[in-house]
Amino acid sequence: MPRVMIARSFDGPEALELADEPTRAPGADEVTISVLASGVNPADAKLLNGVWGRNPSRLPLHPGSEVSGVVTAAGPDAVGPAGPIAVGDEVIGYRVSGGYAEEITVAASSVLPKPASLGWEEAAGLLLTGVTAFHLLEATGVGEGDVVIIHGGAGSVGFAAVQLARLRGARVIATASERNHGLLEAFGAEPVVYGDGLVDRLRALLPDGADVALDTVGTDEALDASAALVADVDRIATVAGFERAAEIGAKRLGGGAGADPGTELRMGARLPLIELAGRGELTVRVARTYPLAEAAAALALVGEGHPGGKVILLP
Repeated sequence: MPRVMIARSFDGPEALELADEPTRAPGADEVTISVLASGVNPADAKLLNGVWGRNPSRLPLHPGSEVSGVVTAAGPDAVGPAGPIAVGDEVIGYRVSGGYAEEITVAASSVLPKPASLGWEEAAGLLLTGVTAFHLLEATGVGEGDVVIIHGGAGSVGFAAVQLARLRGARVIATASERNHGLLEAFGAEPVVYGDGLVDRLRALLPDGADVALDTVGTDEALDASAALVADVDRIATVAGFERAAEIGAKRLGGGAGADPGTELRMGARLPLIELAGRGELTVRVARTYPLAEAAAALALVGEGHPGGKVILLP
C-alpha cells in the first residue's frame, strides 16, 4: 500500500506521520501518478499550523501541492492543459493536494507533460515558485528596457523572477547575501547586499531610480527601499510583506488577506514555464532532498528562510 505523510492535528510539521493509505482509483477526468519527487513549500507549513483554518473536518491533513512522476492510471476523458493524458506519461502535477505521498490521484487539469530534459527533482520544484514569479512580473508590467529591483533574488521565487525578467529584456538589480552574488551575476543580475544602508547602495547604482520593485522577502526594509526608488507605486508588488505593502499602497499578491490570488493567471503560466525550463531557459536550483519520511525536517529547513534553492521529498 502506498505511503503518505499526514497530520492528524493542526500542530505544525512536527505532527506529520508516515501512514499507509490506499490510492483512490481515478474517476472521469482524473489520473493517478506514481510520485517520484514532491516540492516542499512554506505554504505546506501554513496548512499544518492551521493558518488557513483549523476545522477538524479537514483532518487528517495531506500537505504537498506540487509533484512530478509517471501516470499509472487514467480515468475516462483524462485531458490536461496540454491534451489527453495516458498511462506511462511523465508529468508534473500542480496544483495538487496531498503531494507528500508515493502515489496520488488528481484532476487531469492539474497535470502537465514533463520535458525529457528536466529532472524529476527540478520538475517537482518548478511551478509554485515559477507561477508566483510570473504573477509578480505580470502585475507590474515588466518589459523590455525596464529597470527592476528584485528583493531576495537568490530565493526560489526571486531567482525565478530574475530569470523571467531578464528574458523580457529588463535590467535586473537583485538584493541578496554576498555569498549569492556570483550566482546572480551568472544569470545576468546586478547584486546588491541587503541590510543597513540598502537605499543608499541602490541609489548609488540607480541614480535615476527604478521602474519596478518586486519583493519576495517581506521585510519593511525591502518595501521601504522599493518606495524610495520607484515613483509609481502601482509597479511595486510583494508576495510576502502585506502589512507594509498596504501602508505604502503597493500591490499584494498571493494567498494573504486582501491580496490578489491571480489564480487564472498563474494556472495559465504553467505550460509556458514548463516550455522555458525544457529549453534550458529557466533553471530550478535544488538545494537538498529528503526521504518522504523526513518531511518535517525538510519543512524546518524551508522555514529557516535560506535553504539555497528548492527542497524536495523523494519516495
